[in-house]
Amino acid sequence: MLYRDLDGSEAESPADLRAQYEAELADVVDAAGIETATEETGIESERLRALVEGDSPELTVEEASAILALDPEEPDAEIVRAEIEDRLLLGMTTAVLDVETIAANIESDLSGKEVHQRVEGRAPMSLEEYAEIHYLIGERKH
Repeated sequence: MLYRDLDGSEAESPADLRAQYEAELADVVDAAGIETATEETGIESERLRALVEGDSPELTVEEASAILALDPEEPDAEIVRAEIEDRLLLGMTTAVLDVETIAANIESDLSGKEVHQRVEGRAPMSLEEYAEIHYLIGERKH
């Protein structure tokens, strides 16, 4: 979910899409155990516990990639993050979206330059920002 599909059509909103990511990540943390997840990812146990309990702690895409990589069925964190970046860039091309258009159509207060830096992995992207961008691309592809 986090990096496989940039359609977004199954989500009703960016918030719904973020909730889907968080549910997937919570399942991975729950299966691995909070202590192991903390040791392997370097993410504070309080944030991981909050995730498992259904809250929405602040997470970056890099942290989400590290969590997902705890699943033995998934690739390592760098591959997940690279897939996310590649799929965003490809999705922008397919949907004919530029960074300025994305910046103008998401709730996060980002400039076109900031969107560009996040999509290319040159600046940290929050899971919330990713959900907004992912959702917009999915909507525009239809």
